[in-house]
Amino acid sequence: MSEVQKPLPYAGVRVVEFTHMVMGPSCGMLLADLGAEVIKVEPVEGDNTRRLLGSGAGFFPTFNRNKKSVALDLKRPEGVEAALRLIATADIVSENFKPGTMKKLGLDYDSLKKLNPRLIYVSHKGFLPGPYDHRTALDEVVQMMGGLAYMTGRSGDPLRAGTSVNDIMGGMFGAIGAMAALRQRDITGEGCEVQSALFENNIFLVAQHMMQFAATGKAADPMPSRISAWAVYDVFTVKDGEQIFLAAVSDKQWGIFCKAFGLEEMLADPRLKTNNDRVKARDWMLPILRSHLADRSAAELSAVFEQNELPFAPISRPQDLFDDPHLNATGGLAPIRMNDGSTSKVPLMPFTIGGERPGIRLQPPLIGEHTNALLKEVGYSDADIAALKSQHITTGD
Repeated sequence: MSEVQKPLPYAGVRVVEFTHMVMGPSCGMLLADLGAEVIKVEPVEGDNTRRLLGSGAGFFPTFNRNKKSVALDLKRPEGVEAALRLIATADIVSENFKPGTMKKLGLDYDSLKKLNPRLIYVSHKGFLPGPYDHRTALDEVVQMMGGLAYMTGRSGDPLRAGTSVNDIMGGMFGAIGAMAALRQRDITGEGCEVQSALFENNIFLVAQHMMQFAATGKAADPMPSRISAWAVYDVFTVKDGEQIFLAAVSDKQWGIFCKAFGLEEMLADPRLKTNNDRVKARDWMLPILRSHLADRSAAELSAVFEQNELPFAPISRPQDLFDDPHLNATGGLAPIRMNDGSTSKVPLMPFTIGGERPGIRLQPPLIGEHTNALLKEVGYSDADIAALKSQHITTGD
């Protein structure tokens, strides 16, 4: 007898999202992965994210799984009317357009809450309301002004982090806010507006460096030139030019490391007795360690570190992760439909619920893939839908 499938936590919750790029779609993806019915309202020509090249080529399949698509021209009153009918059935509305865009359409929170006081409205912006909220923000912008680029790059060379950290986390915090608002609605019977912002998210990310200054009176150095808290915590270049990250972050690990690699003389050196002693000795200690390990392969070092339960990591490129044995063995990657119709694999959410990873129930939708079914559900007849299509107000199946 097969086990009864447990319902996902947000099954029965309906989300209507007006989102593009990364931040807003990340919020909807998280809610969708957890069981919500997420309806993506996109232009008749499709979300521009579908057509991005270069670093944006993977945005749409990454952040739009488990969603349905309705294509509507919101510049036309008939398109807005259809959107309002969908919203009337929703628990949550999510958007990440420029400030003022949704108000012009009559789809802002103040307008919608009059129609449905129980509605939860998630707004993803560059800045929370205040002196900066008129500015146009990007992940790059807030990383530069929020201290993250300073901390990531070398001194005098600010460098953005290598992925859309604020967009993705900003969307996650939007989803967390929506979850909290759903719970609050259970108590009060009323919805509310949730706001999440790139800049404030970035400040949360660098809070540890702000508080380091508060605690020590000394400014945090950029990561490449920081004074490490641990003596062995570095990338080593070894045999055949391979690189590997190796660490020994406690006195116990230092002892294991020294014994594993025949460094008993360093283990006995009184100048290297404690971690703090070794941190102060890094200038002369690390060159010795680098020289001692240089002729060993990354695979050999990995084997010794793993056998001795010491921290280590190969230096992987993103494309290498498709073949990662751990990700594949644990079901961390799932088949996904790409923009061109081909199939690849995509990482799932990094957690389990009851031992299961939330999976993919719906592939990233085609433009307007669910238009007919969803518009019929909110009262449109076949003739109504055909008329909307003939006027190019909607499209799809």
